Amino acid sequence: MEKIWNNLFSDNIRDFEGYSIGKMLKYMRDPDIISFAAGMPSPDTFPKELIRRASAKILDENLESVFQYSPIPGEDSLIESIIEFLRMDDINIGEENILITNSGQHGLDITGRLFLNPGDSILIDRPTFSGALVAFNMERPTFIGVDIESNGSNIEGFRRKIEEAKKGSFPAVKFIYVVPDFQNPAGITMSREKREALLDISYEFNIPIVEDSPYRMLRYWGDSIPSLYTLDQQREGKNVIGLYTFSKMFAPGIRLGFNIGHPSIIDKMTNIKEANLLNSPKWNQDICDIFLRDTNFDEYFKKMQDYYRNKLELTLTSLDEYLGPLEGVSWTKPEGGFFLWITLPKGMDTMEFFRKAIEDEKVAFVPGEVFYGENPEKNSMRVNFSFPPEGQLKEGIRRLGSFLGKNI
Repeated sequence: MEKIWNNLFSDNIRDFEGYSIGKMLKYMRDPDIISFAAGMPSPDTFPKELIRRASAKILDENLESVFQYSPIPGEDSLIESIIEFLRMDDINIGEENILITNSGQHGLDITGRLFLNPGDSILIDRPTFSGALVAFNMERPTFIGVDIESNGSNIEGFRRKIEEAKKGSFPAVKFIYVVPDFQNPAGITMSREKREALLDISYEFNIPIVEDSPYRMLRYWGDSIPSLYTLDQQREGKNVIGLYTFSKMFAPGIRLGFNIGHPSIIDKMTNIKEANLLNSPKWNQDICDIFLRDTNFDEYFKKMQDYYRNKLELTLTSLDEYLGPLEGVSWTKPEGGFFLWITLPKGMDTMEFFRKAIEDEKVAFVPGEVFYGENPEKNSMRVNFSFPPEGQLKEGIRRLGSFLGKNI
């Protein structure tokens, strides 16, 4: 029977293995394990009182309508609130430029469905967000990766790959995917100069940029850099598609996000949503709307930034103490976000280390190879510092250092 089913599966799904990080989480059910694997915000940052108040208000005022279907593009009130919220970041859009999604992952899935035929090329950083890779993989694309640099994407490397594609080395590039602010997984931020250069390439070769922005508001040090979408609006304002989620700035269980872009892009994305999801839950949208309207964001984001900055500082000092003595081990020092990237000596394989670290030291991480679209590097790992309780961070890094000291 299994063979019969396999023959019936679509070509896109037959060899599709889903989200590897999601599968890894089953190994972290043991409460004694300190996990740096899950890319989750801390529940300490959730605006619990606002959620309680918003829920009571919705049930009191909209009990009949809140459990009905809602407009496919999204609730008008939420869209208006998002438009106002984005003005804080010098992004100026209208309702024709936005589609409400059911999370950032849904936004990625819609983007892949919109642009990709099997074999089409996507230009990406090495490493890059594994959730984007798995979403785009549904369409069986060709990933063309260029090693990321300490200040963001290797723009000249991107240019060379585009020119190679024009010569027929591989299919033409459909879009460029980047996470410019505190990148998942490496924690690297793209400089303003590189953002401008990336836009130059986008306009020169007529290739859109997909800008994934889950962590943009979570900067702990340094000055904010304009988003690619903002910089694009200073040009023709047609080449950047922005992907956002409420998961990191509000709560992941709310399962909402939004895509922004040129009206012709949003129209087609809306058509896809009509087919693959229909509408987003009104309850969730109404809570997000109240969150956006009732929150003092200067105070709100400062509180989050202070909280996560303390965690990141503790993580970095612990890395210096417990991994600093290990030869050939290095790590990034992000200015924000949720993650940092540890590189081990060549020849090490962190996928082989994954279960052994859990068994031997009760510590978990994400092996680096899952963040590559092709030809993965195996001697790296992603560490999440946002979710573990502060009391576990130093002990978790100590365990990681102990394990690595015995195995490299």
